Amino acid sequence: MSHLWLLREGEMAATELVETLDVPNNRLHYHLDELVDAGLVHNRKRKERGADGLHSYYVATALGEAIMSHGVGELIAEERELLTRYA
Repeated sequence: MSHLWLLREGEMAATELVETLDVPNNRLHYHLDELVDAGLVHNRKRKERGADGLHSYYVATALGEAIMSHGVGELIAEERELLTRYA
């Protein structure tokens, strides 16, 4: 889910995400594909001028943003409460 936080700011190229997260390209694409399949991220592919092949651009969907804003925050708060209670 940490990948998803980066995509809240807007569309990012896969190459930008690889550099920012410092993860292998194949691992990043595997996780992004999972997020796309879950409907949390949208993948837009386009041909760049003067480049071979298609380039992928990713952005969080409305569902992905809602889960990050509400769902993840609630989970973190619950976990902190449990850690405090049972520590």
